[in-house]
Amino acid sequence: MKNILQNHIENEIPFLSQKKLLLAVSGGLDSMVLLHLFQELKFDIAIAHCNFQLRGMESFGDQKFVQDYAEANEIPVFVTQFDTEAFAKDYKLSTQVAARELRYNWFYELLEEEKFDYILTAHHADDNLETFLINFTRGTGLEGLTGIPVENDKIIRPLLFLTRSEIDDYAKEHEIQWREDSSNVSDKYVRNKIRHHLVPILKELNPNFMASFLKTENYLQQSQSMVEDAASMVYQQVAHEEGDQIHFDLSKLLKLSNYQSYLYQWLKEFGFTAWGDIYDLVNGQSGKQVFASGYRLLKDRDSLIVCPINEEKSTAEFHIAENQTEVNIPLKLSLCKVSDISIESNKTIFVDADRLAYPLVVRKWKTGDIFMPFGMNGKSKKVSKLFKDEKLSLIEKENTWILCSGDQIVWVIGIRADHRFRTIDTTKNILKIELI
Repeated sequence: MKNILQNHIENEIPFLSQKKLLLAVSGGLDSMVLLHLFQELKFDIAIAHCNFQLRGMESFGDQKFVQDYAEANEIPVFVTQFDTEAFAKDYKLSTQVAARELRYNWFYELLEEEKFDYILTAHHADDNLETFLINFTRGTGLEGLTGIPVENDKIIRPLLFLTRSEIDDYAKEHEIQWREDSSNVSDKYVRNKIRHHLVPILKELNPNFMASFLKTENYLQQSQSMVEDAASMVYQQVAHEEGDQIHFDLSKLLKLSNYQSYLYQWLKEFGFTAWGDIYDLVNGQSGKQVFASGYRLLKDRDSLIVCPINEEKSTAEFHIAENQTEVNIPLKLSLCKVSDISIESNKTIFVDADRLAYPLVVRKWKTGDIFMPFGMNGKSKKVSKLFKDEKLSLIEKENTWILCSGDQIVWVIGIRADHRFRTIDTTKNILKIELI
């Protein structure tokens, strides 16, 4: 098996060569075989062991077993203990999910602090099958049926091509010692029920079931890769990015017979889960939104817009002192005295400096704001009406800032200046204000 694993690494995960590796070792059969194999292959390794304190003294027995092995074999070892049940209770998680979060958070801390290149876990083909069946019984798409990935960021699973029986045979052949986890015999967890009752029936129906399953997994992974390629190509036709926003053209999206599948592929990475609401949004009223943690999806006229949720309080105000020449927060402005004016644009205005009352204030627009748009000869207009005329989206409205002198608006920044602060022939002090 050592030679088979070496060939697998060279062909499938060659980047592990000459790297500093952290092996997750519980003390159980799978992780002890992983450890033995990477010792035999002479990789630069260290051990990470988590004591979740879920099985009383048995958990501490596992910890001592791993520490003793590391000491006897002169392998660096890192050990931590978690109050898993308390963590699960505090964050309202299942014990298994809590353990997984604690484990991987600690692994990544070690990765950074101790300068390891990758974390290796001992997941194998039977683990992959169980994950497939768990997802299948709960209902899932293609992605949920592709199983556990060999590579996920810095986490590598080099034994996924091996079955539990192959690992067991190797351990017995090389007289590898390991610790039995008493929780593995319990049917308390869904995974154990599948392992103890369903998988044996499948293997009885087909003695070559694991080989068939691995072949099926390979086909599904190829199909998933094809889906991702197609989603990427269609994305370029349907979407365009503006800063931290993504705009999806609904007229193009709705021409796709399976647009819901594309939306799923594009939006899943942002943490959206309310897929029914998202699909309804396509034909919903403008202004409706669906939220995820940190993001929102907005229906705006003929587009769907994904953007980060802006946590900045709309009541925030920023002052500009007299003779100040630069502003960096909340947006970049330059202010300078000039002798004459050039052509104004949405991003540059020229005002009569003698009409200004300092400090100037930059703030978000408010409902009820009124100003006198430049070019309208002193007629007043609601800022909200300006937004409507300019056909701004809800997001653009929320991101609009106002420059004020006292209680008067000088500039709806980037959109329209106020008539009252315009320069005239008798203006002596001209201030140029530019949005960078």
